[in-house]
Amino acid sequence: MSVTARWIPDAPHSSLADTVLERLTGEYAAAADAERAAGMRAYMKDAAPFLGLTSPVRRSLTRVVLAGLPRPDESDCTAVALRCWRLPEREYHYFAVDYLRRHVTHCSSGFLPVVRHLLTTVPWWDTVDLLAAHVVGGLVAADRGLARDMDAWIEDEDLWLVRAALLHQLRYKEHTDTDRLFGYCLHQAGHGDFFVRKAVGWCLREYAKTDPDAVRAFVAEHRTRLAPLSVREALRTVGP
Repeated sequence: MSVTARWIPDAPHSSLADTVLERLTGEYAAAADAERAAGMRAYMKDAAPFLGLTSPVRRSLTRVVLAGLPRPDESDCTAVALRCWRLPEREYHYFAVDYLRRHVTHCSSGFLPVVRHLLTTVPWWDTVDLLAAHVVGGLVAADRGLARDMDAWIEDEDLWLVRAALLHQLRYKEHTDTDRLFGYCLHQAGHGDFFVRKAVGWCLREYAKTDPDAVRAFVAEHRTRLAPLSVREALRTVGP
């Protein structure tokens, strides 16, 4: 059975998560800016409410939250991420994404179902893209058997799982599985959603930094199947 079978994970007990969440909610809430929050929510198309923390402020507060705390294990990462995701304000989700990016190397392939839950709960590009490239990508790189789960995701009805499958190799460079990369792009070439068509072009553009000739040849061969947006994105930095 796929390790990403549909389920809603429970947050395990974690003393570290207790400390992180207590500090996090105290520091972040105290710095909230209601006026800025309204603008951020509008910019993100009302995907979630915001506290109104700018990125520099959030990074500074995060350093305070994590000061002196030990490195988490997989159970701690699960608890922190799931508990942050249950909070409504988006900055808590950003904290969880950054936390997982930092500690994904301490998580096993069994962590992928947790990430799937995050990708499909309150989904929008701001969290999906970072989770795909840095967390899903890290897990698959460590266990190539998880590529089978990516094969399932690229077929999924959920557009955010499709986008994550397309983007999970963004940082692989010369280690990219090109058969999967090009196969995924062709499979979703006619997808009706902007975010998927954009992701097709983005992952091709990123791989073009490693092998521009391969991307040019792929686009030339399949231009009639690829959406114009995908073609523009794919060739943006390398030309036709």
